[in-house]
Amino acid sequence: MIRGESGIAFSMPGGDVSGTAGSRPVDMAHLARQTMGDRALEQEVLALFVQQALSVRDRIVDADINERLLLAHGLKGSARGIGAFAIADCATAIERQPENVSALKRLGTLIEEVRDFIAAISR
Repeated sequence: MIRGESGIAFSMPGGDVSGTAGSRPVDMAHLARQTMGDRALEQEVLALFVQQALSVRDRIVDADINERLLLAHGLKGSARGIGAFAIADCATAIERQPENVSALKRLGTLIEEVRDFIAAISR
């Protein structure tokens, strides 16, 4: 069953505080499709993503170029998988210009936004 807009963001406290679906850091309809509407799986996938994203955030700035490219690439795929498209786009920008300090700072900010959003819908 695909729940679309009736997914986790609308069934848990805090999920409705982040504006319209288009402005949310995670596309919940996309995530629901990816997890076939399984709320427990959504929560597990989101928790794993937050762990990965925080690890990347903590390592990417000081990483050498090769490691930075690998970190950005891995994060891009995971972000697309859960519907964190702004993070995926930023990771793509880092892949294209790995020394772009602005993109690295933006990535940190986007990761914080996703972490906070996921915490809010996971209460």
